[in-house]
Amino acid sequence: MKTRAIIKKLLQGLLVLVLVLALVGLGKWQLDRAAIVKESNAAAKIVDPNVYALNELATPALPLDSRNVNKQVSVSGFYIANFKAPRQSDRNGKVSDWEVALLQVDGLTPPSGILVVRGLWQDRLLNPEVAMSTKISLVGTLQPHQNDDRADNQPGVISRLDSSVIVGLVDLQLYDGFIATKSERTRNGELLRERVVPPTPVSRIAGYYWQHISYVAIWWLMAAIVLYLPFYRRRIAS
Repeated sequence: MKTRAIIKKLLQGLLVLVLVLALVGLGKWQLDRAAIVKESNAAAKIVDPNVYALNELATPALPLDSRNVNKQVSVSGFYIANFKAPRQSDRNGKVSDWEVALLQVDGLTPPSGILVVRGLWQDRLLNPEVAMSTKISLVGTLQPHQNDDRADNQPGVISRLDSSVIVGLVDLQLYDGFIATKSERTRNGELLRERVVPPTPVSRIAGYYWQHISYVAIWWLMAAIVLYLPFYRRRIAS
């Protein structure tokens, strides 16, 4: 009987320890998410004046690092496909159809591509000299892929700005996200047209900083309660 009682107490102690460790771990996980939200919000307010080569900030077929979102990049290559992206909203809330091209990045092996927002769909005929053989050098801001569809995928139409919706159409390694163009140049000079500015990206981590901090306090308070309960029961029993 005495041995059984000892085993029972050991099992109860082990259960308490597992629960406490689990609750502390949940609090630590929530604290990490709070730090990510804080870092992302702070980064969104800082305008980096530098222009980076695309390959310094992104790699084909790998997720885009949120710390590199909204930074300016330069890249050159050839437009090999053109798409209409319906019902896109810019930074000022204006809704319109955008012209999106697939740029095959120059000089990469294996061949790679990235989606490029060139401007308004209604202006797509302004530069008839641009063909698949025309080398384009551009500067723009690196943006995360969209998650919500604005339309149905059809020939020549993409439902959202996301390379995953065209992965079956091309034999290229595709970059995550897209570039919102600020300027384009060919060997004959700059291509002039109205540019669009997407909304400022928000953190992909759900919730707000203090919301996550409050959850940290709740998880750790529960851990403290679980840890204290055996002593409380013993005190009541005595």
